[in-house]
Amino acid sequence: MDVLHARPGSRSVRAMHERYVVTNGVRLYCLEAGPLDGPLVLLFHGFPELAYSWRHQIDALGSSGYHVVAPDLPGYGRSDKPDVTYDSEWVNACLVGLIEPLGHEQAVVAGHDWGGILVWSMVRRYPEKITGVIGVNTPDLPRPPIPPVELFRQIFVDNPIYIIQFQEPGVAEWVLSWGRGADDFVEMIFGATTQNGDAFGPDVLEVYKEAFRPVGALTPPIEYYRNLDRNWHLTADIADRLVDVPCLMISAENDPVLTPMMTAGMEERVPDLERVVIANCGHWTQQERPEETTAAMLAYLKRVSSR
Repeated sequence: MDVLHARPGSRSVRAMHERYVVTNGVRLYCLEAGPLDGPLVLLFHGFPELAYSWRHQIDALGSSGYHVVAPDLPGYGRSDKPDVTYDSEWVNACLVGLIEPLGHEQAVVAGHDWGGILVWSMVRRYPEKITGVIGVNTPDLPRPPIPPVELFRQIFVDNPIYIIQFQEPGVAEWVLSWGRGADDFVEMIFGATTQNGDAFGPDVLEVYKEAFRPVGALTPPIEYYRNLDRNWHLTADIADRLVDVPCLMISAENDPVLTPMMTAGMEERVPDLERVVIANCGHWTQQERPEETTAAMLAYLKRVSSR
């Protein structure tokens, strides 16, 4: 692990390195780059991913003067995996809790997939801490009339989707242990939803396989799904708040899970919104189209920093 330290106020630009940060009583493994006194940008990954998913963006943003930190989300990878309820309120408290020990008062937050779900509730719960939001694939969706899993059960009666199948504790873990276990699961999920298979060569897939092979490693990430209905109740008091910071929505043309069409109407809840659609790109945007994703993020961050 890189143990280099820069003095507070240092403008020296550090290449990507590893570190741990303790927040909300848990220790999070992080990848970090850039000057410590640059504007803080936090990058949150999705399922079943890691901080590693942002590897293409971390050095690029850091070398552009931003203090960039991407954690393994609580319960993932090398971060702590406490036996707690992984609802959005607890997870977001951990993630917002990174800001102060990293030496900052505020941050721009970016989230892909599950990370995207988290940032849209985060900016509403902690508006004084968040200066901007980048949604990658995951739009800010209107609050459904009933809890989401309950809604899915009504819609997908004969062919329940994976979110429904994840709800029973232990069942998904048992199913995903068949065959080669995590190895088969990782190859299936990245292969099925990408438009650019060359982004996931054997070396890349091995990073994810290694993270999810240990017994119990999949349970905390799946617990995020098991708290979807709980999150619906926990966010009732903030669901109608307008997001009053400048935001960027990056969509992927060929994402079969989170389609660009799902961003329709976001301006009603996120008035200061810019949109970018990346062509020939599946679900794993920042890994499939890293140059385009990074360029969109840097252009947005430059505009936000100039305000």
